[in-house]
Order: sequence, then C-alpha cells, then structure tokens
Amino acid sequence: MVRLQGRSGARSARRPDGRRAATAPGPTAVASGRGPAPAVERGRRRGWFSAVRSTVGGRSLAGQVFVLQVVIVLLLVVAAVVALVLQVRYDSTQEARKRSVAVAEAFANAPGTREALDDPDPTAVLQPRAEAARKATGVDFIVVMNTDGLRYTHPKPDRIGKTFVGTLEPARAGGVVVEEITGTIGPLVQAVVPVEDPAGRVVGLVSAGITTDTVGGTADRQLPLVLSAAAAALLLSTAGTALVSRRLLRQTHGLGPDEMTRMYEHHDAVLHAVREGVVIVGDEGRLLLANDEAHRLLDLPGDAQGRRVLDLGLAPETAELLHSGRTATDEVHLVKDRLLAVNQRPTHLRGRPSGSVTTVRDSTELRALSGRAEEARERLDMLYDAGVGIGTSLDVARTAEELAELAVPRFADYATVDLFDAVLDGGQPEATTVVRRCALSGVREDAPLYPVGRQIRFVESSPQARALKGAQAVVEPRLDEARGWRAQDLERSAQVMEFGIHSLITVPLRAGSLVLGVVSFWRSRKSPPFDSEELALAEELVARAAVSIDNARRYTREHGMAVTLQRSLLPRRLPEQSALDVAYRYLPAQAGVGGDWFDVLPLSGTRVALVVGDVVGHGLHAAATMGRLRTAVHNFSALDLPPDELLGLLDELVARIDQDEAEDADTAPVTGATCLYAVYDPVSRRCTIARAGHPPPAVVRPDGSVEFPDVPTGPPLGLGGLPFETAELDLAPDSRLVLYTDGLVEDREHDIDEGLELLREALAGAGRTPDETCRAVLEARLADRQNDDIALIVARTRELGSDRVAEWDVPSDPAAVARVRAAVTRTLEEWGLGELTFATELILSELVTNAIRYGGEPIRVRMLRDRSLICEVFDSSSTSPHLRYAAMTDEGGRGLFLVAQLAERWGTRYLPAGKVIWATQPLP
Repeated sequence: MVRLQGRSGARSARRPDGRRAATAPGPTAVASGRGPAPAVERGRRRGWFSAVRSTVGGRSLAGQVFVLQVVIVLLLVVAAVVALVLQVRYDSTQEARKRSVAVAEAFANAPGTREALDDPDPTAVLQPRAEAARKATGVDFIVVMNTDGLRYTHPKPDRIGKTFVGTLEPARAGGVVVEEITGTIGPLVQAVVPVEDPAGRVVGLVSAGITTDTVGGTADRQLPLVLSAAAAALLLSTAGTALVSRRLLRQTHGLGPDEMTRMYEHHDAVLHAVREGVVIVGDEGRLLLANDEAHRLLDLPGDAQGRRVLDLGLAPETAELLHSGRTATDEVHLVKDRLLAVNQRPTHLRGRPSGSVTTVRDSTELRALSGRAEEARERLDMLYDAGVGIGTSLDVARTAEELAELAVPRFADYATVDLFDAVLDGGQPEATTVVRRCALSGVREDAPLYPVGRQIRFVESSPQARALKGAQAVVEPRLDEARGWRAQDLERSAQVMEFGIHSLITVPLRAGSLVLGVVSFWRSRKSPPFDSEELALAEELVARAAVSIDNARRYTREHGMAVTLQRSLLPRRLPEQSALDVAYRYLPAQAGVGGDWFDVLPLSGTRVALVVGDVVGHGLHAAATMGRLRTAVHNFSALDLPPDELLGLLDELVARIDQDEAEDADTAPVTGATCLYAVYDPVSRRCTIARAGHPPPAVVRPDGSVEFPDVPTGPPLGLGGLPFETAELDLAPDSRLVLYTDGLVEDREHDIDEGLELLREALAGAGRTPDETCRAVLEARLADRQNDDIALIVARTRELGSDRVAEWDVPSDPAAVARVRAAVTRTLEEWGLGELTFATELILSELVTNAIRYGGEPIRVRMLRDRSLICEVFDSSSTSPHLRYAAMTDEGGRGLFLVAQLAERWGTRYLPAGKVIWATQPLP
C-alpha cells in the first residue's frame, strides 16, 4: 500500500511487517530545499540507468517487449521496402506499356504516316519525324516498318533496312502487340500497331519501345524516407520501454519475493474477514476464489474451488451470471430465503487476467424497495404512453376510446368514459348530470356496465355525480359499502357486484374551468382495491387525456363551422339547362375543410359555363376565400366574358385580396389558388377552356377513348403579369367532359402523372352516364384517407338540333325589317309558338332597327328554341346599348325599354368580331 505524507513529506511504502520502506522525498520537499537534492538526483539517474540496463538485457517484461518491438519494426521496414520495390516495378511496367502503345498509335495515325509508306523513299520522310517524336515523348525508339518487318526508321541509322525483332502477326491482322523483352539497352516494353489505309488494309507497322528504368526510380527516392522512419520507430520504442521499466520499478518500491508473499497473505486474511462475499471466476467459467462470506451466502460446497460454476448447484440465474462474466450492478438474485445484491465486473481489461470478479451482499430488504421502484416505473411508463398514445386523432370519441384502452389492464380491469352531448358536438358542456357513454374497455366483454352510446343520468348520491358537481376525484375502495353508488341502479348494481367488480375511482374530465365529463376506473375479482396513491395517478392520467379531448372538441367545433360555411357557399343544386347532363361529387378532406369549389353557370344563347377551383389550405380561411372567388366568378360570368378575360379579372381580384390582407396581421393572404373555366355551346358543339394553374380536363369520346386536351397552362391566380390563353374543343354529342381538382390525381403516394394515368384507366372503364362515371372514378381512387378535398364534375354534352335553330342574314336596309318579321312569324308557327309572335316581332324589330341604324355589317338574326325562346341580333359594332327612360318630348329612346318590358331577360355579349344583343321569353 502506497501512502503520501503531507505536502513536504517523503513518500513511503508500508511493508507487511509494519516497517516503512523509505523512498525518495516528494517533489515538494526537493523544491523547497528541505530534502537532499543531490541524493535525489543521483537516485533518479541510477533508476534511469537500471531501467535501461534491464530493458536492454531482456530480463524484464519491458525488455522482452522492447526486443519484440524492434523485431516487428525491422520486419515492417523490410516488408515496406520489398513491397515498394515490387509496386514500383509493376507500376513502371504498366506505365511503359501504356506509353509505348500511346506513342505507337499516335505516330501510326499521324497525318502523312500512311502516305509516306507509299513514297519511293519512306526513310527520308519518316526518319526525321520518328526521331522528333521519340525525343518529344521520351521513348527509347520509334520504328516504322513494312508488313514484312523491314525497318524504315530507327534511332541508330545502321539498323535501318534490317528486320524488326518481335512479334508481328497480330499487328498484321489489325491488332496491337505489347510485349516485354530484354534488348541491347536493357529490359524494355515495346508495342507494335498497324497502319491502315482507308479501306482498312494494313499497309505498315509502327513500333515504340521504352525501358522500364526510364519510368522507374521511385524506390530509390522513397527508400531513405522508409529507413529514416524505421530509425525513428526504433528510438521511440527504446525510450518507451525504458519509461515503462522505470515506472514498474517505482510502483513495486523494491519489494522482494518474500515481502510480496507476506503481503499476499495479509490480503488473503483481509479477504476472508470481510462481511461481503467475493467470488473470482476464470475465463473458462471455473471458480478460482471464493471467500468465507461467499461460501455462506451462496451455500457453496467445500470443494467448489476449481470447479465450473454451472456445476455448483446454484440457482440458474445466479450460475448463468457468474459463468457469463458480464457486467452487473446491484442485480437482485433470490438464493433460498435471501435476496442477494450482486455486482460483477470483467477482469480482462487493461491486460489483467481474463475472468470476472463478483461481490455479493445480503439485502433482503431490497425486495420491497425494488417492488415499489418497479411500480413507480410502471406508472411513469403509463403516463408517458398516455402522452404519446392519447390524442392521436382529433376525434372526441376516438380520444375517449384511447384513454379507456390505455388504462386497461395496466391500471384497472374496466374503464368507462362518459361525456356531455354538447362536448361530442364541439359545444360548451352544460351543468347537468346527464352524460353519454363514449368508451368502454375491459378485460372481458360481458361486464354488466352501461354500454357505449347509452345516455346516463347519475343520481346525486353516485360517485360520478359528486365528481361532476365538485370537480374532484372520488374513490370507493369497497363498492359493497358504497350506498350512494348502489342507489344509481339497484338491479344493475347488484349485477355488477355479482360479476366481481368491487372497487371504483371516478375522476372528472376537466379542461381549465370546463368539466367535459367523467372517467370511471373499475377493478374486479383478484385485483386489489384502489388506494389514495392510485387516486393521484388516476387524476394525472385523466388530466392528460382531458387536454386531448378538449382539443378534439375545439377542432370539432371549428370543423363543423367550416363545413357549414363551405356547404353554404357551394351550390346546393344545379341550375336547369339543356346543354349538358351534369353529375358531380365533392369529398372534403378528412384532415379539415379545404377550399375546393365548383359551379355550373347558364349563359346566354343556351351556353353553359363549368368552373372548378382550388384554394390552397384548410380551415375557415380557405373556405371563406373560396366563397369570395365563387361569388366573383358568378358576377364576372354575368358579363358574358370569354374564359381568358374572366380569369384575368379573377387574377386581379386575388392580387387585391392579397394586398389588402397583407396589411392586416390577423389574416393570411391567399397562398395559392387555381381555376379552370370552360364554356360549352350546344349549337356549335364547341367548348372554350382556359385554366390558371389547374390540372387539365379529361374528355371521354363517344367511342370510350379518353384524352387530356392540350389546354395552355396559365399561372395560378394572384401572380399576375402573364396573360391567359384559351383552347377550343369540338365535342361530339354524348361526349363527357371531366373537370376535377388536384386532390383526385395527386397525393403523398402518387405524383400527378401517375394520378392522371389512373384517372384515364378509371374513365375508360366507367359507364356512359355522368353519375356512373363519377362513381367509377372515386371507387378507383387508391388512397383510403384523403389529405385534400376532391371536387369532380362530369358533363355529358348535348346538341341543340338544327330544327330548333333559325338564322337569317339581314342587309343594312330598314326595309329588311319587314322581311325579318315575316320570317320570324313563319318560324314561330312551325314551332308551335304562335302566341309569342307579337312580342317577338316587336323585340326583333327594335333590335334589328338599332343594329341597322347604329351598328355595322354584317347583321345576322338568330332564334333558338330551348327552355325559353331566345332572340339574338349580331352586328360588327362594339358599341354597347344602354337602357334609359325617354322624356315625354323625346322622339326616340324607347326601343330598349320596350324590349326590357316584353322579354324575361336581355343583355349584350361581346365577340371578337362584334357584339350580340339577346333577349329571352318564357315558353307558353
């Protein structure tokens, strides 16, 4: 045992016989001048020299390590040099092969080489070039020869005209020959490549060669570095071994074998005297040492030492621990009637002998403490699981079920959750004792408790009513003694008692000052009754669940408001019209109400507009923005604008909305909105479409083929700066035009290309009616839980037949008005609408007269018989007529007033070539 004296005292080693073995004074004493500094310095030098001698002599472990290190370093140096030489030789050969082939091929393919072979004197042309190339590339020779191997060039002119020494056959066949030979200039690598004419025939050969010594020499440059590193390693290993030897000498304090033996005997006496078992096990699982206390605690046999611990009759868990040698800290093992705390550490670390050292102490009282700690850990785990597992959805009923499922069977045998009806609908709970059972979970399904969905009115004396009224948890350890609980329902209470349920905790669900309901925990049969400690756990568990239930209640309220707002903004029924047979589907996202919308808008001239739009986001803001855009489209469509102009106005509106809301910190701008606007004319069977960042429409032809027309993609609404373009489609009768939002073709699992392909397949296999098409498309959708709204419109086209259309060209002559009236009268008689002749003649007379007087040619009159009688007058002027009240003295100005009185509706529609004044009359 080594002990340090005071700050200035000398270090001493206590021998086993009680004497002190004096050593050198401590560093503090030397520094202060109170110790024999010269003697200390001489002692240090002697210790250093003795360590060096011991190291060099190899008598100590440090000396043997030193010799081993020297041998290893020498072997590494030799191996490094040999490997370096071999690698350099290999690299040199490879470099020589690559360079010789590259030079030969470059010279063979150089301009003029093939032509020089046809020269009467090839040597005169090629020899200077070959020598220049050889010196430039650093090869030892470049030889040009004919196919028979006769040399035309050579670094030594006396060898020109002689036969080349080497393999030529593969080169004559058009290949490349690379070979290693030993020539007059030493080991070299030469390559032979063919020279081919344009027809691919070999007309000559070129050989380039280079000696390996030319590209070598790396080993000579790196060998001194390797030798220097080896010398440095030898010096470092010598110094390190000397330091280790000196430290070993200092730590043993010069004790001899006898003194070490006596020290071991003292240690052995102490080992067997302590009141803690010590067990040492070897690497083969054999018992090396066990003191007296270990024999007593583990009940080991007398001949246990040297035997395998698995054969000593110990408990399986204890024997496995001792045999494994793994690390253990205060593991509790039951041995007969004792609880033993076992600590074990392996001994194979830091060079110590392999095995393990185990200490054993008797701690029977630890069992009760461990049980309480385990119970506390389980409660913490349950509270953690409650924080993670309760509130995974924003559904009130599902959150209540998660609470009941978590509590059974970890805390109670049965759990019930009763909430006020207003909470289920997202409203504020009322001060009443009438609740509805939302969740029931238990270890058995036949418990005689109120079922889920049952409305319950608790009597004033019941624990649940007291919990609701006082907002405090109530515990009933013994239900057979709780008369207030039995008064709730005498018959059912008797069934519950007979079933074995005997204990109850009821906790109010409180979220701030609101009481949302009550949670009841029940125990039955062999489960112990609830106590006050478990009451605190129940309150904590319910408090965490109450936050999630209140969040779900608030979300239900907001979701309901958003759904109500959204449904009030979407069309409740489609308008009556004859151009299209329309069916639609709208599916709100399960995560919240979004901003998808659609509309069907009848226009003048039996035309119909179809609109589909999408506002990015969910919630009230998205629904409100959707309503604003839908209202704007209604207003803009009343102007009979083309689709591109209508989207332009809508784009400006969204930009103004963003600009206005950017100034208000409480509202958010429209982060994105798309729209598609299509107008179908059943007379011309033409559909005009424009879109602003919206997915393209799909068209199902009468033969069942599906296509996605190329409609120009405009920017999303609100970006501005770019115009919108239109596309015109000619749709045969009984075609189906499919409009949709991106929620149908795009989600987290499928991109839009894959979604469009799935939509194409669904449309190809759908029925012919719009309703069947909608059903087939939604059934083919793969996502079970949609993350975005889906709006889908399928419109089957119809045609307004020629028997319902009458059209006349009118010359710019007032006398033509009479002829128009006569033609209109005949047409109305043919249609069976003679009752409308008088009013129609007056309307067309005024409109045609105004077109002749104020408009421009050509002038055309068209009359359509649909759900109403429609009269249209076209002229090339873009001047818009205005309705005004004429004064009594005015001679004119009453024509449009007369038209407005006779017609049900009238208006103006502008075209690229002019305008159309139209008026409608109801059919009799």
